[in-house]
Amino acid sequence: MKKIIGVRIDKTIYKDENKVIKCFDNNYTKAQVLNEALNQARVEETNLLVPKLISTTNKDGKWMIEYEYIEGKTLECLMVENKDKFDEYLENFINLQIRVHNTEVLMLNKLKDKLNYKIEQTNLLATLRYEIRSRIEAMPKHNKLCHGDYNPSNIIVNDNNEYYIIDWAHAATGNASADVAFTYLEFMINYDQEKADKYLRVFCNKTKTDELYIKSWLPIVAAARLNKAKRNEVDYLMAIIGSRNSL
Repeated sequence: MKKIIGVRIDKTIYKDENKVIKCFDNNYTKAQVLNEALNQARVEETNLLVPKLISTTNKDGKWMIEYEYIEGKTLECLMVENKDKFDEYLENFINLQIRVHNTEVLMLNKLKDKLNYKIEQTNLLATLRYEIRSRIEAMPKHNKLCHGDYNPSNIIVNDNNEYYIIDWAHAATGNASADVAFTYLEFMINYDQEKADKYLRVFCNKTKTDELYIKSWLPIVAAARLNKAKRNEVDYLMAIIGSRNSL
């Protein structure tokens, strides 16, 4: 019997014995689904721990991707259950993100192109979209592997304390500091500012990165997140986008 283990606005995730089945709503195009599967297959060829891609199918007009099921708990769940170990979990989380950024994956989409595309789909004024796209073009060009949605809910920790990274739908290659800004923004929205600042401080100390440089990406990633934002996030994201001149 299939068991629902996750529901999103545009997809439902089931567990079926040793498989996870991600079922997409009709607004997902074939190209989007196949691109997510291709991302997963390419990352699977690296030394990172990720669930194996099993198949991509279409049933009753809906696209589905089947993945290997990883037994364990999300890092987010462990952080809540073991508050005294938060710093240890955060350290492991950051070390793994650095490892992701240092992993070479060929033929993924460019992060710059994904950001530009997402920003063009928003209802922001054309002049503001142009300004944000210009800022993207001015940023240093790198070719690092970026997860695109790296947060503790996308890490599964098994009984052997192995950390598996799931959901590579937004993977791309580009400037790793943008990926860090995505994670920083996720912490600010879904956790709290204190934890977000601790994440950024530890990451920057480990990588000798300027915190202000990471924060300079915030208006860009906030704009890219706008179209998929929950209703209660929109004003917060708009405030970050509006603060672009002060960063």
